[in-house]
Amino acid sequence: MKLKDKVAILTGGARGIGKACAIALAKEGAHVCVTDIIPMEEVIHEIESLSRQALGIRTDVSKKEDVLNMVAHVIETFGKIDILVNNAGTCQRVPLEELTEELWDKDLNTILKGTFFCTQAVYPYMKERGFGKIINIASISGKIGGVVSKKGDGVEGKRGRSGPGYAAAKGGVIAFTKWMAKDAGCYGIYVNAVAPGGIDTEMTKGYTYPVEDLPISRMGKPEDVAQVVVFLASDASNYITGQIINVDGGWVMD
Repeated sequence: MKLKDKVAILTGGARGIGKACAIALAKEGAHVCVTDIIPMEEVIHEIESLSRQALGIRTDVSKKEDVLNMVAHVIETFGKIDILVNNAGTCQRVPLEELTEELWDKDLNTILKGTFFCTQAVYPYMKERGFGKIINIASISGKIGGVVSKKGDGVEGKRGRSGPGYAAAKGGVIAFTKWMAKDAGCYGIYVNAVAPGGIDTEMTKGYTYPVEDLPISRMGKPEDVAQVVVFLASDASNYITGQIINVDGGWVMD
């Protein structure tokens, strides 16, 4: 197993991409702490059914005290942290004209501030051991700003787009990933990000994505993202850092 006896923290792990990542890490031998603000019993049960240890800790990643308490609990239980997957996120599908400060803050606080808080909290423990794998879940929206609006759509026609706060937050995660990679490399810590395109999850249900024109003309599955996360968490990626890997069926090629 690629990750035998590694200890991973996975934020936003109750469903969707986060759940798929938690299961994939456990299948490769990792013990997993899953955090979320919604019930986590199902994913915890699945991890334990693989004969791995699992923790489910309710954590609002936008609150520093929550994050520090969660990390302390993981250290108390396992004595180390090898892998951090910053996945927790929200997506406000609100056009700019109607976006409130509260909704803007929700995306920025959960996605960008949450990534910062969790990374900052685990960093001393990884530095002390001289090893760590930090994997941030970004989005191609953070690279290209989502799909293009049409002039005739009006405000009503823009409601299905992922909003500007989401794009800004994911773009921030991409920049933060590169900054962290440059800071952490000398300590044996690898920092990379995955940028999914349209993935079939609760967050995308009911919304249309133009996947028919992609080289791989289908919606992505959470497991498609999870396998890249496993690669980045494993020794197979030990000469890779500061990279943003698109998992999008060929939507963005850079």
